[in-house]
Amino acid sequence: MNEDLTEKRLKALGNSIHQDLDLLKWYEDKLRDEIDPRLIKKYQSDIERQHESLAHNQQEYDELCKQVQPEDEIQKLLPQVWNVPHHLNPNFTGRKDILSNLRLSLTSGELTTWKQAVTGMGGVGKTQLAVQYIYIHKTDYKVIWWIRSKEPAAMAADYADLAASLDLPEKDSSDQRKIIKAVKRWLEHYSGWLLIFDNVQDPREICNYLPKVGAGHLIITSRHPHWSGVSKLLPVEIFDRPESIDFLCKRTGQDNRKAADTLADKLGDLPLALEQAGAYIETTGIMLTDYQELFQYRRKELWDDETPPLDYPDSVAATWSLAMDNVNKESPEAADLLNLCAFLAPDGISLEMLSGGAEHLPEPLANTTTDILAMNRAIKVLRRYSLVRVTGNALSVHRLVQAVIRDRIEENDKKVWVEAAVHILCDAFPIKSDDPESIDMQTWLDCSCLLPHALSASRHAEILEVAPGLSSNLLNQAGSYLRERADLYEAKEMHERALKIAEAFYDKNHPHVAICLENLGRVMRDQGDLKGAKKQLERALNIDEAFYGSKHSHVAICVDNLGRVLDHMGELPAAKEHFERALKIDKVIYGPNHFKVAIRLNNLGLVLQKQGNLEAAKEHIEKALKIDKIYYSEKHPYVAIRLNNLGLVLQEHGDLQGAKENIERALKINENIYGPDHPNVAILVNNLGGLLQALGDLQGAKEYFERALEIFRKFLGEKHTSTVTVRNNLESLANVQGRVEPGSDQN
Repeated sequence: MNEDLTEKRLKALGNSIHQDLDLLKWYEDKLRDEIDPRLIKKYQSDIERQHESLAHNQQEYDELCKQVQPEDEIQKLLPQVWNVPHHLNPNFTGRKDILSNLRLSLTSGELTTWKQAVTGMGGVGKTQLAVQYIYIHKTDYKVIWWIRSKEPAAMAADYADLAASLDLPEKDSSDQRKIIKAVKRWLEHYSGWLLIFDNVQDPREICNYLPKVGAGHLIITSRHPHWSGVSKLLPVEIFDRPESIDFLCKRTGQDNRKAADTLADKLGDLPLALEQAGAYIETTGIMLTDYQELFQYRRKELWDDETPPLDYPDSVAATWSLAMDNVNKESPEAADLLNLCAFLAPDGISLEMLSGGAEHLPEPLANTTTDILAMNRAIKVLRRYSLVRVTGNALSVHRLVQAVIRDRIEENDKKVWVEAAVHILCDAFPIKSDDPESIDMQTWLDCSCLLPHALSASRHAEILEVAPGLSSNLLNQAGSYLRERADLYEAKEMHERALKIAEAFYDKNHPHVAICLENLGRVMRDQGDLKGAKKQLERALNIDEAFYGSKHSHVAICVDNLGRVLDHMGELPAAKEHFERALKIDKVIYGPNHFKVAIRLNNLGLVLQKQGNLEAAKEHIEKALKIDKIYYSEKHPYVAIRLNNLGLVLQEHGDLQGAKENIERALKINENIYGPDHPNVAILVNNLGGLLQALGDLQGAKEYFERALEIFRKFLGEKHTSTVTVRNNLESLANVQGRVEPGSDQN
């Protein structure tokens, strides 16, 4: 009975808090437009009264919550699914109105309020507000998941990682889009979850990740002010002056409220600036008045002669400059570590990656990264000034801290650190751009973690015009990874940037330019731009032949890729000639039983099949399959390719059952590797559809064709040749059935 009364009182208090907030907003709006002194005084009195009412109701609400669930028990509990990288901030101050409004909005039950966009300028405390909300209400959720959202690649990776924690069947798929779709579907059908998209740059970047219905709650933090049509807006402003004073006194342990008031004014009441000042004061043991004088002196010295960047206020930059000066004095190694991190992505900076690239770092940081104790000492200094966070075996550096650090570094030193960052990432990236035929799916997780850093470092390298060769190579590596994951449009962008840099840095006939051209040509071929792919590959081949001669392994790869384009274009004699040439080169270099020889045998077999020479085609593909089974496991994608192609030859031979067995084996392999929703899977699904049609199973054929068409449409678009082919297969099947299927294209 008492529990029922408590729950009723909690509900009543929640309604009162909501009414207090609405009235407070109404009075503030009135006060803003009022010019009558008597009404101004009245509204000011009303606002003060509403604040008192709100504080009273909120206090009673919090106390009742503690009675329902004692605080010591609450602290022990975390949701079943949790990846929040931030700890509860013991110095969090104020924001009661915003936190109350956020909670009431999320739980109001209205159709549009389950999504809340917390917006405001950089450093205003959006992320800390979200963290505080999480820890206050963590027992209300079964799933709380944090998503880094500055870079689209990191956002997609974090969102997809939720599949593993939810143990979804799609969690091990190699197709990230398929995993994301599965997570989104789960969110739409289950309740009790909270998602936080932290630091979203543009509302358009998040739309594809948002569930269509609000079975849970979603918080977005962003500097972007416009979220109409995406989410309800919850603006966050700088601290009120009383909040600033309370924070400084609490953070420093000093009770000089007048000095805190003066300093808060100098710092512009910006929470991030106040936190940095508090950390410096606490660390050095100086008084608030001493810091104020020092800040004034340093600000004049640092900023009088130049206009600081618009991305952050003067006070923040000057405060961090003070902290950095102390870091430089205490630990040059720590300062160097921070300099390097300034050119990487803010989150997930792997300590293992840094130690693995020590040979590319200047001293003393090179030795520090390979010495655990020395690295711990350097990190300890940085944490003392709140300049880094440590999560597991990785560092995080606030993006504004990175900006201030970069501004402090001399131009020549910037180039040193950017070149080091790019070099480290080139070595760490598992995919090598000069050998795109080597496939290792086990490296894809590492590639996903390294991708945001590769994008950041390469961007800085382009701006500073430093390490162009390394930067071009890194972009090639990133593009090759994205191509394997069927993200063809981003892959094309990476390769185009790599090519532009290479052409500007090298001679236009340099072999690295040929690598860029070849990788770009492969993506264009996958996209269906055969004419464009042919142009890129022919130019690459001319460069390779001039540089290496006519019998080099690079030449064989390029000749083979060009042969594949010619094959797709229907130029079979020319394609056959190219495959035979590539095969001859590789047999001399590698011998008859190498996986590259298997690639050439397979491709030559396909052309022979199209030319009607089925016996020779079968012989070539069987040889390729035998090599791959020895060279790889039975579950490798190359084995799947050979099985599929052998199945197609057997189908033409009239051995339909043998064909079906081979293609079904190939499909099982690819579904295990890529998941059920990938272009490499769709190829096999389409082929099985044709085989089932030949066997007379018209309904089964229709289902397979429709599945393949859906995948191709999603990844390649309506005009791609693969999409058109499957659509034609469906129309042909409909004619065989004696009718046109509903929804088919009759034009």
